[in-house]
Amino acid sequence: MIHLPDRTVLRLSGEDARSWFANLVTCDIVHLEPGHGRWGALLTPQGKILFDFLVTEGEDGLYLDTDATLAADFAKRLNFYRLRAKVKVEDLSQAWHVEAALPPATIVPEGALAFPDPRHAELGLRLLVPGPARADDAGIASYHRRRLELGIPEGGKDFRFGEAFPHEVLMDMLAGVDFKKGCFVGQEVVSRMQHRGTARTRIVPVTGSAALPPPGAEIRIGDRPAGTLGSSAGRQGLALLRLDRVEEGLAAGESLTAEGIALAVDKPSWWAGTAATHKATA
Repeated sequence: MIHLPDRTVLRLSGEDARSWFANLVTCDIVHLEPGHGRWGALLTPQGKILFDFLVTEGEDGLYLDTDATLAADFAKRLNFYRLRAKVKVEDLSQAWHVEAALPPATIVPEGALAFPDPRHAELGLRLLVPGPARADDAGIASYHRRRLELGIPEGGKDFRFGEAFPHEVLMDMLAGVDFKKGCFVGQEVVSRMQHRGTARTRIVPVTGSAALPPPGAEIRIGDRPAGTLGSSAGRQGLALLRLDRVEEGLAAGESLTAEGIALAVDKPSWWAGTAATHKATA
């Protein structure tokens, strides 16, 4: 079990909770079943991600695994939308914690809500666990290495909340948006990007010729800005890139770099896109 100290738990309960939440967020909530999860987000009306989360069903409501630093703001925003709906929004930060169990681990603590990580099978189980977490954070580096290798972005690490669209952080590819579910906040913008294919900026895995710079470092193709670096572990990381600009530059023989370090860009095997297949050379 790997404790994820930067994640925490919210609970939505009440007779209207499921239908009310379904009308706000990007993922399918109506057909969510116990033992399963969804990745989703609450957007601005302009279609940008305010909060993202993993959600599963418990006996007494919906349980959300979300960014710990934004949990109070998330709960406040949900209460803003509650109006007269019969819904209770609770911040369980002091009573629950979040863990991950990478394959092949299958042990589930007593009382925990466990479900396969909906973003990728190789991320194993996600566990929402009642009670205090262990004092140590052993294994968290292994979890993030696996996430980076798979090319799975996380909010606050690989993109800034309030600035990124779902397509840019691969929610369209990782089932974070259900385009058949009906209305949700920001739907018109997201649907337009889907149907017009206008998402030019994407998060992709990158490998450096040396250890990568800190998150936020500017990435350039030749002498032009091309994006920013996200989280990394050694030479492996994720980057938010303007793919059309990168592809044109690489085809012209320009180098992709971050603070002088040459980058290679590879799409994950699961990625449905066809851009960013080239590699930069030193």
